[in-house]
Amino acid sequence: MSRVLVDSNVLIDIFREESEWYRWSFDQLHLLSQSSVLVINPIIYAEVSVPFPDINALEAALPRPSLRRETLPWEAAFLAGKAFARYRRAGGTRRSPFPDFYIGAHAMVKRMRLLTRDGRLYREYFPGLDVIAP
Repeated sequence: MSRVLVDSNVLIDIFREESEWYRWSFDQLHLLSQSSVLVINPIIYAEVSVPFPDINALEAALPRPSLRRETLPWEAAFLAGKAFARYRRAGGTRRSPFPDFYIGAHAMVKRMRLLTRDGRLYREYFPGLDVIAP
């Protein structure tokens, strides 16, 4: 069974039904859950936790049991650093790697597809990554 890393923007969409991307994100999660294992990592978990008052509220909101949790592999951290170096050479102004680099690297290292709304960034810095995006 294939595995799909679910980017935080997709989960944030399904937490807010008024989001213009709610239907797309909901449909993609539903469709992919039929044939794939859906995965999140601690970085995604941290990003989606922001609006929740406590961990219990977040846990209740996350689609269960369809989301498997995985730690970030050391190889992914290394690859995130290399992608960030390319970003800086291309004129990027951030001073340290931002979450998208770790998320893309995790999917790449573990050979997962990535479900996101921000396909451009991932395709640019992680060539060969199978990105599912609008």
